[in-house]
Amino acid sequence: MPTTTTDSFLIPFVPADQSGSDTLPLHSKDTDLELSTISDPLRPSDQTALESSIIRSASEDTEDSDTGSRKKSSRPSPIVVDSHTPESPPLASDASSSSNTSQETSQMSRRTRSSPNPKANGLSETTAAQEKQNGHASSRESGDSMDSHLEQRRKHLVLDSPSSESQTAHLMGREAFSLDNEVPDIPSTPKPTNTSFFDLPRQDRRNFLLLVLLYFLQGIPMGLAGGSVPFLLKSHLSYGQIGVFSLASYPYSLKLLWSPIVDAVWSPKLGRRKSWIIPIQICSGFGMIYLGGRVKEMMVAAGASDGSGVWSFTWWWFFLVFLCATQDIAVDGWALTLLSPPNLSYASTAQTVGLTAGHFLSYTVFLAFSAPDFANRWFRATPSPEGVMTLGGYLTFWGWAYLLVTAALVILKREEKTKDQDGVLEVYRSMIGVLKLKNIQSIIIIHLIAKIGFQANDAVTNLKLLDKGFSQEDMALTVLIDFPFEISLGYYAGRWSTSNPPIHIWCYAFIGRLVAACLAQAVVMIFPANGVQPWYLLTVIGSHIFSTFTSTVMFVAISAFHAKIADPVIGGTYMTLLATVSNLGGTFPRFFILKLVDAFTAATCNPPLEPPKDLKALKGDLITSPFSCVAEAEKHRCIDGAGVCVIERDGYYITNVVCVIIGVVTFVLYIRPTAMRLQGLPLRAWRLVAG
Repeated sequence: MPTTTTDSFLIPFVPADQSGSDTLPLHSKDTDLELSTISDPLRPSDQTALESSIIRSASEDTEDSDTGSRKKSSRPSPIVVDSHTPESPPLASDASSSSNTSQETSQMSRRTRSSPNPKANGLSETTAAQEKQNGHASSRESGDSMDSHLEQRRKHLVLDSPSSESQTAHLMGREAFSLDNEVPDIPSTPKPTNTSFFDLPRQDRRNFLLLVLLYFLQGIPMGLAGGSVPFLLKSHLSYGQIGVFSLASYPYSLKLLWSPIVDAVWSPKLGRRKSWIIPIQICSGFGMIYLGGRVKEMMVAAGASDGSGVWSFTWWWFFLVFLCATQDIAVDGWALTLLSPPNLSYASTAQTVGLTAGHFLSYTVFLAFSAPDFANRWFRATPSPEGVMTLGGYLTFWGWAYLLVTAALVILKREEKTKDQDGVLEVYRSMIGVLKLKNIQSIIIIHLIAKIGFQANDAVTNLKLLDKGFSQEDMALTVLIDFPFEISLGYYAGRWSTSNPPIHIWCYAFIGRLVAACLAQAVVMIFPANGVQPWYLLTVIGSHIFSTFTSTVMFVAISAFHAKIADPVIGGTYMTLLATVSNLGGTFPRFFILKLVDAFTAATCNPPLEPPKDLKALKGDLITSPFSCVAEAEKHRCIDGAGVCVIERDGYYITNVVCVIIGVVTFVLYIRPTAMRLQGLPLRAWRLVAG
């Protein structure tokens, strides 16, 4: 499956004023402009003049705030008007009456904002009764048009504010702001329009394509390390030794540990992001060229001496993945400045397109073209033991491509100079503060144990199919057909997570993923003795699609929950932390699962009943006594010496059953109850400072 990546983004929102007080826009203190009830009526001419004065005052404030400053005004801060019909509002006739009325209005406004009683949102019962006695109606219809006009101006002002941090500080500083409940939708808020790629400014289009290229280059080694290379190693290594190689993918799950350093340390001469991207791509290019010239011998050496050579091979790929993870941090930060603010949503699109395309090319396409059967069937008249592509040639080609792109980046692309300096210690303090929250600790435990139940299916099933006789060409075809389903079904998963509680969707997908693990084991068990038939190939494809679908739904649902609970003040750090822990939960168990498969497997190499007539035709020494052939090297020695490796107990079946049992028990006893409890918590429970 394609490797998921972590994005963090902050979506500012405007919570509806829950106090219900009729405060005119651009005022947030107790002396704000208030709509309240006064005791003397206004003449229609006075009412019209006063409304014009209010609108002119609000307009002046709006214009001043757009320029980043507010002019001092000589007009009094509390202007009292009525929100009822023109016949009902009174006007104070002398200074003392106006002063007393303003004090009473301010006191009533403060009581209204602090009162949880819904009746406090409108006129009090006493005031309503007095108006009835005076013969005045309590309708608010005549003031609605003016209120909605001014309210619309206020919303545009918030949307046009310079930064999300200032918006957050302003909103959370209001007395009516609360994190106890969900923020209601504001129907009158204008939604941003969707802009197609060709409608973007020319500079944004060019920068978008640059981002796609940089993310695509990251996907090349990631697709090899996480997809193709384990399949190619299966003929040299056992499951436990492949588990050692799985450690190479750990840096991508741990990049949060050094991401603050990448953001804070840089050279002003090269630029904040190019200071990391250029040297990283140079190192990646030379590293891939070096591996390309030696990878074939290194893979053979990895399986020699009982697999002890796999560690040196793993460290080379660990180094490549570490470079890709570090480059991803720098490119993520550069995307925020390469694209103009209205088109920042295209940054995540560029990441999705680039990484998916790179992973798809290095996993699905390369796996098919490196298969000898595929090449001999479609591209050759004379059969050959190698495919159209080899791992060494593929690595060498993309190593030079890395260097070429880096040279073009140095010459053709300039980065805007900046003097911003991020504090590394502040970011680490925020991370530690988040980790101290008990609710965060609970969700971290869930992430670390949730994927154990289906880890054997994710890590071993495809390798076991190859071991049974499923060809590399058929496996590439299975992954190729699965790819469009993964993309399309992920769209519907996003819709379900939007219209339903995300944890509910996640729990349903969790159960479905356990079922998929059981189905996958059944598919392996019914492998045809006479080879892969069309019906069996369709069965494998259907099982693979179902497993991928449940995995995609889980990922989309938990990502929606992360976005919901993330603290907007430190949204980037918060989201990246949760996504990293979730990714780590699917990475660290793989090493132990693959080791368990070998530990539970029992296989014996039996010598031939009769020695072969032509001993020179043997590829190895003749087998004369039984020995264990669990390790891949011992299995090849057995076959080369005319022996027969008989599997007495398959560790895959035992490991998968144990994983599913662990998944069911942890889901029933801890994961589901804890997850449902966390979903029911108010938003303030996820903040560093409650409320």
